[in-house]
Amino acid sequence: MKRRAFITLLGGTAAAWPLAARAQQAAVPAIGLLDIRSSEAMGDRLRAFRQGLAETGYVEGDNVTIVYRWAENKLDQVPELAADLVGRRVAVMLAGGSTSVVLAAKAATTTIPILFIVPEDPVRLGLVTSLARPAGNLTGINFFSTELIAKQLAFLHEMVPKAARVAVFVNPVNAASLEAVERDAPSAGRALGLQLEMLRASTSREIDAAFAPTLPFVAPPFTVDAEADPGVRQFTVPVSFTGFPALSVPCGFSSSGLPIGLQIVANDFQEQLLFRIAGALEREIGLNSRLPSTYWSGRGH
Repeated sequence: MKRRAFITLLGGTAAAWPLAARAQQAAVPAIGLLDIRSSEAMGDRLRAFRQGLAETGYVEGDNVTIVYRWAENKLDQVPELAADLVGRRVAVMLAGGSTSVVLAAKAATTTIPILFIVPEDPVRLGLVTSLARPAGNLTGINFFSTELIAKQLAFLHEMVPKAARVAVFVNPVNAASLEAVERDAPSAGRALGLQLEMLRASTSREIDAAFAPTLPFVAPPFTVDAEADPGVRQFTVPVSFTGFPALSVPCGFSSSGLPIGLQIVANDFQEQLLFRIAGALEREIGLNSRLPSTYWSGRGH
């Protein structure tokens, strides 16, 4: 939803919403924020949300009130929290963190405007009648992340063409996303000749290891001071702060022939597992016996 439309909702001049919702805004309007996560997990996004409101003239505690309802990853509490926001007669409700949260908000009211963020087609989910004209009391943003499953698998297959089995992690807390991934991923995998193993995990403790780029760019020449770039550590500093064991292994070469590093991160006290994963990855990709075709020397060539 565009910022202008959101401001219109708060100002009470949107013709698309029911009169009952607009009538409540004679006093200080209240925004109901319903999310599956916790306030701690949403700290940065909350600051950005409040800043965005302030830039449009709405300051929390001054001319707008925000009623927070956090489910703390307890999906069974979401319907009750949604009903509570409806009972408080909020002017607009922001539902996020899980498609199940949006569905619960939709079930709780047909009059209060609801803004949502979902990872798949909201029409297929039954949230809106069409993307061009949502109708009803819901509108929002769709990232189409589940529609990209086939493309993600294709990229992975291109990077590791020898891989025959691929693990796909799905968060069971998000029921709608879980259903979409487990429905669409197997057929996309079969089209690529991949055998998929669907695994469910809702916390990091349920995952043996995570993968991320070591650097946000390929290896620079020695004549370039890469340490001066503040973004050089964007993938390694978070891991350093957590204290999780991690190491970097080569995973391919750039178009210029320079090596690209892959960072592997494991849980606490899982160093042996980390080395086993790294060894298996190097053997599978076959890069441990290959040398880069390009070298940088201190003289820049």
